Amino acid sequence: MADNYPKTPPPFPPVNPTQVHPALRAFAETAFQLNLSGNTLERPIAGTTLYLATCTLKLTCGTFIVHTFQDIIHKGYILALTYGDVLSGQPLHCRIHSSCVTSETLRGCDCDCAEQLEGALEAITRQGQGVLFYLIQEGRGVGYLSKSRDRMLVQASRDEISTFEAYRILGLKRDYRHYYDIIPICQVLGIKTRFILLTNNLDKVTAMQELGVEIVRTEALEYPPNPYNLTYLSSKQQAGHNLQHPQKSHLKRVLTPEPVVPFKPHSLAKAQRFVYVASYFLPIKPVNGEVILEESIFRDTFASRPIDQFMEGPDALIKDYSLLRNRRFLIKARPEALVHHQKEHPDDPLLEKLTQPCWFRVHVYTDIVTSEDFIVLTYGNPQAYDRPMVRIHSDSIFNRFPGNDLTNREKFKSTLQKIIHYGEGIIVLLYNDGRGAGFGAYAEDRMLTEQGFSHSTDESYETLGISYDRRDYDAAIALLKNHLPLGPIQMIFNEPSSLVRKKDCLEALAHHKIEVDHWVFLNESQDLK
Repeated sequence: MADNYPKTPPPFPPVNPTQVHPALRAFAETAFQLNLSGNTLERPIAGTTLYLATCTLKLTCGTFIVHTFQDIIHKGYILALTYGDVLSGQPLHCRIHSSCVTSETLRGCDCDCAEQLEGALEAITRQGQGVLFYLIQEGRGVGYLSKSRDRMLVQASRDEISTFEAYRILGLKRDYRHYYDIIPICQVLGIKTRFILLTNNLDKVTAMQELGVEIVRTEALEYPPNPYNLTYLSSKQQAGHNLQHPQKSHLKRVLTPEPVVPFKPHSLAKAQRFVYVASYFLPIKPVNGEVILEESIFRDTFASRPIDQFMEGPDALIKDYSLLRNRRFLIKARPEALVHHQKEHPDDPLLEKLTQPCWFRVHVYTDIVTSEDFIVLTYGNPQAYDRPMVRIHSDSIFNRFPGNDLTNREKFKSTLQKIIHYGEGIIVLLYNDGRGAGFGAYAEDRMLTEQGFSHSTDESYETLGISYDRRDYDAAIALLKNHLPLGPIQMIFNEPSSLVRKKDCLEALAHHKIEVDHWVFLNESQDLK
């Protein structure tokens, strides 16, 4: 199926200084090489690939060196995460990974992307050396807008059509990804392109070989399916991916809690800069073992055996439970006990209840003014008398990795908990990293502070010549307003100091006449009314 890829250019040509004009020979010898031990402010360009920054990233499985690049044509970022000695010339375990915001940021469990990312990083650290290339190529390169429309069509069919069939209906090819930047990145870093490729996708092997990369062998990255990604993994298997588990699985697929009705993209009546592209449901993994059961389901589940009996003994499955607003029960399960119980009693129907995700509705927009994409997550069905909890959350690419510093992940998890406990809420996700300055600025900040050129992010931003916060709060609040009922809201901020530092956000709320009668702080035990 290699013909589904764009036409592959010839391999990146090596520079032969003897064939270069004498006046340019010194330049040709060093132009495409990065001297990490010297001046880190050098910015070599190899082909269409611009080097931006290098910094460390402490992950749960080990410390990686992250080299950030940007394609000067399509402006996409490419990260090369290296571990151990990658310059020895020995074949390196390598993963070429395409981004997935829904699983890596939003905790969605309807695919296996986050598992593959974490599994590849662990495999590389076990080997002691290797490289992972992280490319911002959502949805097989079609971007998140088209990916969201695919999800909408698949869910509207009640999973009767596959992702690949949805692509065909939308007039798309199977795969738009390209890997042109890999070769120049390796040349800049001095990496020999002899890889043991961590992949289930044989098309990716073909694409890399066409670029001149030597693939010594492949190693699969496969994980058991769950009821929410079984259909998706089955479609990948049918499309030629090297997967074994889907056809052997006895799991029952789980459909969306409500029907999904597809629609044509259209502008919002009162904010026509936004084009509403798609809406679908996302199953989000439980946070800290917490699941929500409606009262009727709760009583049916524990009709024959009271819930208190599952809270007894060292192997108790449940820590605690409580009654929430709108007659919902919050159950705090013990994940480690559930894993053991599943091995001993795989057919116990209680497992499904205690591990079920929480369904959020995803609304996807594009802004014709800035060309930015926006994701809005909604939970519940707020009425005029409700005060939905609202959070404007910035995505951080580094927090998509299983790191030791999970500040942004913890903020998102805490936001989910507060919204789910209350019963109604909205999250507006901004792709802007580095306080809206972009991931390039964020990576540069990390490098400047690590190398001692600055002592804080504020000092780095002064060096870069950018302001404290460049996020477009007015656009976010204008979009948020489209999802709010009449009446006040509860606004979620990180801490009380945000009321001082995020003046632009407060001004946008006032401009759009949105009343906040309760401030909720993620880093404080005491909220403000």
